Amino acid sequence: MPLTILPLQLGPAFTNAYLVADEESKQAVVVDPAWDGQKILASAEARGWQIGQIWITHAHFDHIGGVAELVRGLGFTPPIAMHPEDKWLWMEQGGAGLFGLKIEPGPEPSVVLLNGEKLHLAEYEFEVRHAPGHTPGHVLYYCAQEKVMFVGDVIFNGSIGRTDLPRGDYETLINSIRSQVMSLPDDTRLLNGHGPETTVGQERANNPFLNT
Repeated sequence: MPLTILPLQLGPAFTNAYLVADEESKQAVVVDPAWDGQKILASAEARGWQIGQIWITHAHFDHIGGVAELVRGLGFTPPIAMHPEDKWLWMEQGGAGLFGLKIEPGPEPSVVLLNGEKLHLAEYEFEVRHAPGHTPGHVLYYCAQEKVMFVGDVIFNGSIGRTDLPRGDYETLINSIRSQVMSLPDDTRLLNGHGPETTVGQERANNPFLNT
């Protein structure tokens, strides 16, 4: 039975949060609990899924804004995975103050991610790929079995992540995309933080930032 991925568009930035579940075991992971933690939990409960992990691509406020509410709803703190180079951003509420907002970040991440590390959801393996540029600690989660990668705000359908926020860097981001995304097969699905999904092949052919 294939991996089931449920996208949820949440919060003021219309961020894509993802519920990822193994239908056989009913185990689930939340990738980027963007906002409205109770909505995420309700969506999982309606399907009989049990959320056991939280994976963060990066610590901008619109990707972590639902963590605290989700954890309260669960009644326990699951493992929360994030790259250590984004801890400073987590401690600053994900930069929410720059946009006149305030969030409760929730419990600090307990799983320290490194490039090349493997995470697991039931029988599925996800490779952690460090891809700085949008933020210093941005990571991607790649499941070769399912030909899918959660790419946060590194690359979008026809675009790339912004680099004008604190500690962003354009050249670093482009290098990350070329080494960590474009190195994958063309039919790899890219599930991003905003907007519709795309594929490696589609971006290789059409993304104007990669064809200059």
